[in-house]
Amino acid sequence: MCSFVVAMAELSLRKADVEEKRAKVQKESKVLLEYTRKAIAKLNDLKKTLVKFENEVPLHDAQMLQWQTNLAIMDSKERQYNLQHANYKALLKRVGYTPEINHGVLMEMAEHRKDLEKKTKPILDTLRSYQDLPPDKALAALAIEEKKRQYAAAEKYLEDVLHSALTTPEI
Repeated sequence: MCSFVVAMAELSLRKADVEEKRAKVQKESKVLLEYTRKAIAKLNDLKKTLVKFENEVPLHDAQMLQWQTNLAIMDSKERQYNLQHANYKALLKRVGYTPEINHGVLMEMAEHRKDLEKKTKPILDTLRSYQDLPPDKALAALAIEEKKRQYAAAEKYLEDVLHSALTTPEI
């Protein structure tokens, strides 16, 4: 009977041990079950997100294509503007533009030009009257004499016209 009691005590200890292990395993399995449920819920959420993103891909591809087209257009415009800029720089260099030339300086130069034109206009008018004179001094004197005769003839004609107008009886 002693061995029976010892065996029963041993069985009892083993049973308590197994029950303890079983409770521990049940607790771990509950934790794993909860973790698995959360993982499955997260997986479902991720699948929904994936489907959503897959549905948005064509829209984003179209937008990306549009951006690439716009980028190509912008690149060509950049090249065009750089070429124009280089051409304008060359043109400015050819005509002698310097950064010191600005609106104020140009306005001052225009005012100075107007002043010079006002000063030189009477001189130019006088010189124009001498342009039709021959280059030789003797010929010039002859031309001056001819002009004096023409002037005298014009004065005589005017006097005759005025004199005849005064002497004619009124009708």
